[in-house]
Amino acid sequence: MQPLLEVNALTMDFGGLRALDHLDLDIKEGEIVALIGPNGAGKTTFFNCITGIYNPTEGDVMISPPGKETERINGIKPNHVTERGMARTFQNIRLFQNMSVLENVMIGRHCRIHAGIAGAIFRNPATVSEEKQVVEDSYRVLEKIGLEQYVNEMAKNLPYGAQRRLEIARAMGTDPFLLLLDEPAAGMNPQETKDLDELIVKIRDEENISILLIEHDMKLVMSLSDRIFVMDYGKKIAQGTPEEIKNDPVVIKAYLGEEIDA
Repeated sequence: MQPLLEVNALTMDFGGLRALDHLDLDIKEGEIVALIGPNGAGKTTFFNCITGIYNPTEGDVMISPPGKETERINGIKPNHVTERGMARTFQNIRLFQNMSVLENVMIGRHCRIHAGIAGAIFRNPATVSEEKQVVEDSYRVLEKIGLEQYVNEMAKNLPYGAQRRLEIARAMGTDPFLLLLDEPAAGMNPQETKDLDELIVKIRDEENISILLIEHDMKLVMSLSDRIFVMDYGKKIAQGTPEEIKNDPVVIKAYLGEEIDA
């Protein structure tokens, strides 16, 4: 089976600094894959390269959305990456704080809207119908994420854990085949993290969305992931199942800072 995402020899240089060094990674349909490593390993740089924020120095980023042809997406703009079905959240919450919860998800739906400027001005029936559909689709996303009770609340007034979930809802509003989560559990308490674990599995199982996440919470990573890729200093140092990674001496030394014979 062709991977949904296949990254080959991805390299990113910033002047004389090599942030990513010939990194390989793939994600298959229906998988939850984690990318882990110490702070500064290059994980967010990797996300930025595959979502169009950075144009990688070398390597290939290939996507194969279900039912579509394989495409190389190096260097295309972030909005075009989203249109092709890869949506992401950010390590630091980037909600529209002074807009409602529903409006935040509706913004995510923007890439699926067909009406142009003329339709917005003259309010033809097709535009009105499409706008109604956007509202209905956005509300359904909130129901799936468990945020419908906050539908008209300003995003800034949500509890922290709910703001994290709203970022996921906005990304899901784009109808992705692959969801990229950058430290989704950052700052969450144990109950919020447990709820997030269940939500991510639900998204994969019920919405048929594959997931790639960067995360430092190893309990979450080990419970969720089908496979794990481990980075250090911009290079991939290991990959495998949670059990294989947990017992890999190279990973233990690099990630946990322990001696191999410890």
